[in-house]
Amino acid sequence: MQYGQAHQGARCVRADIRIGRPTVVAAGVARHYRLVRTAHVSALKIFASRACSELERVQAERALRAALAEVEQLRDRLQAENVYLWGEIKDTHPFEDLVGQCPAWQKLLGEVAAVAATSATVLIQGETGTGKELVARALHDRSPRRERPLVKVNCGAISAGLVESELFGHSRGAFTGAMERRIGRFELAHGGTIFLDEVGELPLDSQVKLLRVLQEGELEPVGSSTTLRVDTRVIAATNRDLEEAMRLGKFRADLYYRLNVVPLRVPPLRERREDISALMLHFMRRSARRTGKDIRGVSTATMQAALAYDWPGNVRELENLVERAVVLSRGPALELDPKLLAPPPAPLPRLPEAELPAPRVTPGAATPLDARSAAQAEMCTLEEVERQHIQEVLERALWVIEGAEGAARLLHMSPSTIRSRMKRLGITRPSQ
Repeated sequence: MQYGQAHQGARCVRADIRIGRPTVVAAGVARHYRLVRTAHVSALKIFASRACSELERVQAERALRAALAEVEQLRDRLQAENVYLWGEIKDTHPFEDLVGQCPAWQKLLGEVAAVAATSATVLIQGETGTGKELVARALHDRSPRRERPLVKVNCGAISAGLVESELFGHSRGAFTGAMERRIGRFELAHGGTIFLDEVGELPLDSQVKLLRVLQEGELEPVGSSTTLRVDTRVIAATNRDLEEAMRLGKFRADLYYRLNVVPLRVPPLRERREDISALMLHFMRRSARRTGKDIRGVSTATMQAALAYDWPGNVRELENLVERAVVLSRGPALELDPKLLAPPPAPLPRLPEAELPAPRVTPGAATPLDARSAAQAEMCTLEEVERQHIQEVLERALWVIEGAEGAARLLHMSPSTIRSRMKRLGITRPSQ
């Protein structure tokens, strides 16, 4: 309608120009075009307003989706932390277990107090049963991260194919059986501490990814291209000589130097003989409370035997022996079986070969070589008996292995086992 009016106005202008009235008609046309332009601007404003509203809605929807994804991620993480912390409550290790007054132990506790306030990576070395996990707990409990969990990982107890999934997590569908996303131990320990026990047992390919986490603070879950940043303090422990493993090519040198920022050595119990009596009394009181027994002390003979014992199992062996004695005790004094604390026999002095007495051979006695030959002969005899028995059953079954009348059913073996035995023993079917 507006276009028609404009066209009609233009024709009027041409007519008016011919009759001598161009000024009046031109003013009317200009006024008409202003009306048309105003209508267009109003339409554009309405369109722009609706476009802005739609854009704001889309942006709000995207922000809501991102917030929901973050909430779901935090929910999964809190659920994983809840499950893990409930397991920790069932297996608590009190800080008071760090019992000892000997100089070596006090030096270690001083180093723990100095290192705990930092976020430096710590490598704890010591024999099995010396209390490396207790030292790691002391480092965490005295650090600013004590409000967050201490996540423990026994690297020697994880199969080689699941190490990366356990440490770094995996996405849904990353491999067969991965039905949902799994949060790894490093992500679970975000803001806290992760304790890598027996770190020397990690496979070489997993050591590379662990090195990246230590250096960059980044990890990628298995089957995912998303990079996650984690703020986790690493405390590693091992009872192996990592320097020797490094020379043998079983442990990466760059990972060793990255873990060995602050080395701590836990002394074995044989170097802490001054603490044996205090440890025995501590374990005795704790076990007596658990079992409800009234045990007031340790007998003199038991204490003397414990001080003379070499303790190859260290503090763990001492704790287990004391707990056993408390359970079996019938009186107020703790007593251990002397056979359990008997010192190992001293090795015999080795004489030079020139002074070794010549072996005495009595008639009818077998020399070591004869004994080995007899064992080999006995093994050959057993193989011959097995070969003969399997062959007789095969002949009875007309050399049929499978089926109701086959040799596998008669021998109560699987057909594959019989075939492997036949191959090992050299049993072949005679040609007809």
